[in-house]
Amino acid sequence: MRWQGGRTGGGGIEDRRGLGGGAIAGGGIGVGVLAIIGYLVFGIDPSTTTQLASSLGGVGSQEQQGQVGTPEDQAGRFVDVIGTNINDVWTQKLRGYQQPKVVIYEQGTPTGCGYGQAAMGPFYCPTDRTVYLDLGFWQELDRLGGSDADFAKAYVIAHEFGHHVQTLTGTSDQVRQAQQRARGEAEANQYSVALELQADCYAGVWAANASAASNGAVALEPGDFEAGMKTAQAIGDDALQSGAGRRVSPESFTHGSSAQRVEWLQRGYQSGDPAACDTFSGA
Repeated sequence: MRWQGGRTGGGGIEDRRGLGGGAIAGGGIGVGVLAIIGYLVFGIDPSTTTQLASSLGGVGSQEQQGQVGTPEDQAGRFVDVIGTNINDVWTQKLRGYQQPKVVIYEQGTPTGCGYGQAAMGPFYCPTDRTVYLDLGFWQELDRLGGSDADFAKAYVIAHEFGHHVQTLTGTSDQVRQAQQRARGEAEANQYSVALELQADCYAGVWAANASAASNGAVALEPGDFEAGMKTAQAIGDDALQSGAGRRVSPESFTHGSSAQRVEWLQRGYQSGDPAACDTFSGA
């Protein structure tokens, strides 16, 4: 993926790496268990998982201020370039778009949704409208059978920005209201799946428009989209449940199957239009 010449400074980056945060204290539950929980809810509104972490003894939501600006290391700069480009795309696609904050951290950090843990995977908090990224997750993507290619990482970031778009458009609130009216957990999960697949589709929309929004400075190259699809397939609910030694249970899906995630990422990319991302018809 071409990105080195992309614009920086428009991603709202706050770098909290090196500030500490540590593991959950006194909870008696290992990071491995929380990692399974995190992967199964990868990308979702983190209210549930962060509240879980806090209840298990997390620090809570006390202030923690990192350095704001463009990180000097390559991994941090990558997040800034990609985040800036995603913001540029959505500024063109969504009237009144307001960019989210992005926080890079290690291990754990306070958030507006409770105490965030790296084991939860990347997540978006609607309360403070912030995308939270522990960059160690890229290695976990590879371990899960995904890809550690640059576009696969960018897809993850764009998915989280997709949740921000859903907050701005009111979709996230509508889903929460529908879930409250749902007749049972299985029906509520269908709305969660639709929300997540739409975020995948929005990631595809960004990918389709990345080059035009940056005059070619940020662009996909041969093999990049295939790496993204490989990652989408690896983080489907069925793949994660099977990989964790669990029975594949479609009624418990919260993000969609591998096939669904690949399909909606492709739809967004092929259309380049957010209007093509209606995942809620029939949900």
